Formats: sequence, C-alpha cells, structure tokens
Amino acid sequence: MKPRLATIFTGGTISMRIDPATGGAIPMLSGEEIIAQVPGLGDLADYDLINFDRLPGPHWSVQRMLELAAALREKLGDDRIVGAVVTHGTDTLEETAYFLDLVLATEKPVVLIGAMRNSSELSWDGPENLAAAVRVAIDPQSRGLGVVVAMNSQIISAQEATKTHTESTDTFQSRDFGPLGFVDKDRVIVMRRPGISVGGREHILTEQAEARVDVIKMFIGADGRFINFAIDDGARALVIEGLGRGNVTMAAVPAIQRAIDAGLPVVITSRCPRGRVLDTYAYEGAGKQLRRMGVILGGMLPSHKARIKLMLALGAGWSVEQIRESFEG
Repeated sequence: MKPRLATIFTGGTISMRIDPATGGAIPMLSGEEIIAQVPGLGDLADYDLINFDRLPGPHWSVQRMLELAAALREKLGDDRIVGAVVTHGTDTLEETAYFLDLVLATEKPVVLIGAMRNSSELSWDGPENLAAAVRVAIDPQSRGLGVVVAMNSQIISAQEATKTHTESTDTFQSRDFGPLGFVDKDRVIVMRRPGISVGGREHILTEQAEARVDVIKMFIGADGRFINFAIDDGARALVIEGLGRGNVTMAAVPAIQRAIDAGLPVVITSRCPRGRVLDTYAYEGAGKQLRRMGVILGGMLPSHKARIKLMLALGAGWSVEQIRESFEG
C-alpha cells in the first residue's frame, strides 16, 4: 500500500504562468494541474489534495497562516496521513515555514516548497521540487525533523531557511549550518537533525497570533522616530534590526527605553546575514546597555522570523520574561 500525503496548494510561482493580458506571471494553476506535470508522482504516494488558495508570496497574512496551520492540524490528525507537502510563494515561504514549525506539535514531516521559475519558462523548477518534497515527506528519516523547506534538492530546517537570492534556484540556504540533507534522485539523505546548534526545536502551542509586531531597521543616522511612531500607533512588540552584534545608534536609545517602559517586548536582531547577537560591547547604544535596559537578545533569528516568534508568543499570552527565556534561554 502506498503512503498517503496531505498536499496543500497555496499558490506562488510554482502555480504561475504568463498572463497574456498583463505580460507578467500570476497564479493560475490548480494543484491537480501541477501534479499532472510531474511524471511518476502517482507511483510514490496517494494524495489528499487541497486547493487552499492561489496567493503570491506577498499576499499572505497572519490570519491566512493561522488558517493554514488549522488545515494541517486536521490533516495530520488523520492516522492514514504520513505527512504533508505545502506549496508556497517563495517571497514569504520562510516565514510561513517557521510559523508552522512553532505551532505544529507533530512528528510527521511537513515539507514546504515553491519554485523560482514559472510554468511558462523552459526552466520551470516546480515539478522537480514537488517530486523531491514528496520523497522527503514519505521517508521515515524525516519524522521528527519538524517543518522543512525542500528546494533545489536540499532539505533545510524551517528555523534556518533563508531566501538569499532574488532569482537563483538555489536561493534557499541555511547560512550558518548548511542543509539537513539532500534528495539524490530517488534517495533521501539526512545528515543531521535540526536545532542542535540553536537551542533545539521549540513549540508555541497557540491558535492565535498578535499581528501588531513591528520591525524597525538601524542604519547610520537612525533616530527614534519610527520607534516612537510604532509605539503611538499601537504596536504590541518591536523587533529592532540592529547593527553587528546587535547594536543601535545613540539617538535610538531613548525611544527604545520608552518602548520598554511602556511594557512592550523589544527584541534586538542583526542586519548581518550570519551569526548571532550578543552583548559584547559596552558603548552607548551597544548590547550591554540595551540588555540592562531590558532589551531581549534575538539569538540567530533574522528580524522577520523574530517577529513570527513574537507574534505567536503574544498570542499564547506569554509574559515579557517568558519571551526573554524563549529567545535567550
């Protein structure tokens, strides 16, 4: 008997073709139409297919991520289902993957894929990525890996996956640790388990998320205007994308203090593409001062993933100290 997979199609470039009226690529293909383009896919598994949506990556919302998580919980609760494959627009795929990794407490594999070329292009990578994702999702080695991204024959942990190039098919990378494994033709090769280098896998068991978490980037000459605006506009938490190890300009410090005094969790990340934040420096605006003020160090998470984690922590009703322990513990 073949294994049974939940296959959820949400749109993205993998579902796109060129629209003659506009001259650009837009989501058009259904899940059935995409599957039909992959020879031999039916020999690998049986499929519970859901045409969830036809969204480009930038059209995703917090509410839609919650609804996708609910659909996956329902499918993965079925004992006949061994895992799930989800197609997604690559612009925001890493955020949804990390969101799902935090809220889905399951050992069953959940594999997110997309494509960097649309179906009107000769180099359409959708069919190859879908076939690889199916192989990952049905392989016993994939149990317990958490949510992964499987593109360009690489298997990457959701907490590590980052889109690194606007167009290249090898855009998704784990910049610090490398992939968990590979798909080599018909074989899945898992070389390591996720989370060992970043504090282990974590779950935030909630069906709610706080959307009003704002991200503010530091740069030469940055002051506190955007931070103050976010506070005044009702932000519930802030992610500050800092410099280097997690430092900010002197002019931003008073506004950060104001946010902390108002009870907002403030997480500092780095605009550097690799490495973690740490309170190494002691000058004004540096990590030691920020930590004394009450800023939370964001570890190795980039700002957009720190935001995802904060949204779910607030949705779960966590206190500032619980959030601090999660990020820094």
